[in-house]
Amino acid sequence: MSKSNPIIHMGKVKKTFENGTLAVQGMTLDILKGQFISFLGPSGCGKSTVLKMIAGLLRPTSGQILINGKKPNEISSDQNIGYVFQDATLMPWATVEDNVFLPLRLKGITKYQASGDIEKALQKVGLKDFYKSYPRELSGGMKMRVSIARALIMKPKLLLMDEPFAALDEMTRFRLNDDVLSFWENADLTVIFVTHSVFESVYLSNRVIVMAPRPGRVIADISLKDSYPRSEEYRTTSAYTENCRLVSGHLKNSMVKE
Repeated sequence: MSKSNPIIHMGKVKKTFENGTLAVQGMTLDILKGQFISFLGPSGCGKSTVLKMIAGLLRPTSGQILINGKKPNEISSDQNIGYVFQDATLMPWATVEDNVFLPLRLKGITKYQASGDIEKALQKVGLKDFYKSYPRELSGGMKMRVSIARALIMKPKLLLMDEPFAALDEMTRFRLNDDVLSFWENADLTVIFVTHSVFESVYLSNRVIVMAPRPGRVIADISLKDSYPRSEEYRTTSAYTENCRLVSGHLKNSMVKE
């Protein structure tokens, strides 16, 4: 993990929507290259809003967000940011291959030129035999794998994931947790993962940011020292249990603070 300048700097970030809702207030945070960070908090605490501001999908009302020293809307194409939404957001009329190809097609790359990258992305998510399948033929977990492959095909240095597994059954969620850790460990990736699950945040992350209910702000910034790789056995260790207890305590405290 780099100890140099942060890949992301947030300084006193505030977001007020047009209807007057104050979603985020005074958010100050530095994120280092190579970290796996979870934003944890109750529904409506501004986690997704923060992620969208980092991605440049929303603009802060005040304050500053910098990614490698640049504002999100100034990021060049060689500093790609991958984004995985809570819903798979696939084109129902397009095959798996074409859904994964979409970001490259939008950059003017032909399918012939992209064929190798499409194949590698689908292999990474375990869907190499589903090129010609349509979303309606896939399970919820498989659809999410396609969505992840679509993000990975851009070879991002920063991967943003907005509660991608919230609607999935527990076993599928566990498998995809392991897949995401594998992508992170085998690539030069920084991951920011939004979740409302204490257990998921502790299993995945080396740093958990606990956010307070609206307006969103940092209540606790917790570093987790347990090593990687992590497997199902880690969920049964005393260290995992203690970390879950620690993070859960901060989350409960955030609910009672004004």
